[in-house]
Amino acid sequence: MDEITALAAELGARLRPLRAQVATAESCTGGGIAEAITRIPGSSRWFEAGFVTYSNRQKTRQLGVPAALFDQVGAVSREVVEAMARGAKAATDAQFTVAVSGIAGPDGGSPEKPVGTVWFAWCAGDEVVTEQRQFPGDRDEVRRQTVRVAFEGLVRLAGP
Repeated sequence: MDEITALAAELGARLRPLRAQVATAESCTGGGIAEAITRIPGSSRWFEAGFVTYSNRQKTRQLGVPAALFDQVGAVSREVVEAMARGAKAATDAQFTVAVSGIAGPDGGSPEKPVGTVWFAWCAGDEVVTEQRQFPGDRDEVRRQTVRVAFEGLVRLAGP
């Protein structure tokens, strides 16, 4: 079993006794977090929904991200992923959510936000935790590392 599948299985093992659900709000991973969850037999008991909101328009439409944020701080920002995580929670009533937005490359980077920049937000109840990471590697490596860190955060929030 690869590392990401093992993390998805661990998340399920922690959520089942809590009778809790998780939802995902993904941009740069294109649904990779949700896909990894559905590798786990029985995940329908703890996986509520996955949103793949690649465009800013869909982040606003599906998750309620204020459109003005994109001009103010950009899609790859703490404010946007926090709004995505809260929006996924509001849309699904899942107890846990994760949101990711980043620049996987090879294009799209800037001096302020180089390729490999990813913002994460994890929501548990009313609490939202955010984190920025800078990942090395090509597009596939950035995306894989993003999925791994998203799961690590969810596993931490779901408790022992």
